[in-house]
Parts: sequence; structure tokens; C-alpha cells
Amino acid sequence: MIKGLYSAASAMLANLYRQGLLAHNVANVDTPGFKQALTNLNDFKESQVIYPTDANLNNSPLQWIGNLGLGVQTTPDITDFQQGGLRHTGQALDFAIEGEGFFRIQTPDGERYTRDGRFVRDLENNLVTIDGYQVLDDGGQPINLPDGDVAVSPDGTIMVNGQTVAKIGLASFENPAQELIRDLPNLFAAEGGPTSDIYGSIAQGYLEMSNANPAQIMTQMVSVTRAYEAAQKMVQTQDELLGKTISTLGSV
Repeated sequence: MIKGLYSAASAMLANLYRQGLLAHNVANVDTPGFKQALTNLNDFKESQVIYPTDANLNNSPLQWIGNLGLGVQTTPDITDFQQGGLRHTGQALDFAIEGEGFFRIQTPDGERYTRDGRFVRDLENNLVTIDGYQVLDDGGQPINLPDGDVAVSPDGTIMVNGQTVAKIGLASFENPAQELIRDLPNLFAAEGGPTSDIYGSIAQGYLEMSNANPAQIMTQMVSVTRAYEAAQKMVQTQDELLGKTISTLGSV
């Protein structure tokens, strides 16, 4: 009975975590370059079930009849790096990557990577993210843009008034889901350096949108809510049975 209580309680906790993760995804459906986080459920632990025969009482070999699950737990979060759709903005400093690769960003904590191409000029004409982090060129240096009309070719070459000034730095990874760690909501860190030299092309005047599907997420949230409620009812049932058992045994 106690095992049933543990199993139901673990299901409540796991689905509560899943609901929080889905809420985070749905809150970022309009965030350019956002990559949704996913998780699954695994068995928490199993215990052996032994058939209680008279032979067991005489130190004979125990008769094993199977395993009993003790609940579920969520797996570590997995980031879905599937590309989102592109939206045309017409802004000269909006960029989207079609294919593999990430923009290289310099933060106070070191180099980070993102698919969010919402860039602007700061007061010193440096190309920065909307959060103020410097965008790096292919040599790992900040990009400074002189005043004038900006044009960017698909390979990332930046021209201002027809003069080449820099090339946007891109980084690529063979298995980003395994190599990248979410650092901030829209930035990723890597323990090692880039592991691939396959890059996509850059589209100026476009932004890659979030790959979170709101309709799909809402369906999942309904399913998770129902699973949570079912586990909650099971906890209440187990608690009532345990109370009746204690009351019955206490009256014997």
C-alpha cells in the first residue's frame, strides 16, 4: 500500500515538472530562435516481488515472480534544435540562419551561441544582440559597423556602403543536443569548441521563429493535467485505504 502511495506521488511530481516545462515553451512561442525543451518519463525504481511460500520460511531459495515499479521520474531536459520557420521583417540588422550553425556571442561569462538574430547597433556602432551582448566575427572579434547602408551576403560577409567590413561568425556542432547546454533562455554554452564546419546560409531581413508549436503544446498540457489529476486521486485513495487499515488493525 505504501508502495502505491509512493508511485502515485512520484507521478504527481513528474507531471508537475512536465507542466512547468510546457509552460516555459508556450511562453516563448513568439521568441525568435527559441528552441523548446523536452522531457520524458522513466521508471523511478523497481523492486523484486517474492512469492511467499512455506519454503521461503525454511531458508529455501526465494521464488521470484517479477518486478514491481515504484513510480516514475522525468529524464534530463533535451533541447529540440529543429529549425523554426522564417519570418520576413525587412530590418537590415535582422538575420536568420537557414541550415546548421549558431551566431557567436560574447557575454561576461564567455562565448555563447544563439539562433536569435535580432541585432542592433549600440552607441559605439558595435553590432550587439537586443540584450547588449557583442556579436562576433569569424575571427572571434566584435563587429563594428560604420554608418551607412548594411548588406549581408548568404555567407555572412557584411558590407557597409559597398565596402566589406567583417564577416559574421558562425559556430556549428555535430550533435548540438548533446554538446550544448542552455545557459540563458535563448543562449547556449559548450564545454568544448565547435565540432563541425558545416554552416547554413544567412538571410538578411528575416528572423527564425520559435520551433515550439502552440497547438501541440496545449494538447500536451491537457494530457499532463489529466495525468496529474489521476495521480492525485490515486494518492487520496491510497491515503484513505491506509487510514482504514490502521483503524482496523488498531481495533483488533
